[in-house]
Amino acid sequence: MAKINKSELIAAAAKARERAVAPYSKFKVGAALLTKSGEIVGGANVESASFGLTCCAERVALFNALTSGKKNFVAVAVVARAPGGPMPCGACRQLLAEYAPKAKSGNFL
Repeated sequence: MAKINKSELIAAAAKARERAVAPYSKFKVGAALLTKSGEIVGGANVESASFGLTCCAERVALFNALTSGKKNFVAVAVVARAPGGPMPCGACRQLLAEYAPKAKSGNFL
């Protein structure tokens, strides 16, 4: 199993955040998932004028990983400029619970 390097995972989420597309809220979020084999997959939020169509960074990272054939996630990091740190929304929590149930998040969020 991959050793969790918090700094590296957070740095990957921060790098993903740079690619966020947030023209409406200006609230940019990056996420990174670490696989059991040691691969890191990132994603950033993408907004739509129709707010309900917006996709969070956590889901973009997860979908990116899953559609690339990656699974068995051991950790997730989410980065945004928010007091107390960002928290995944309900939809992201649901998908992470389904596809990354063993991923550590504790101090990563």
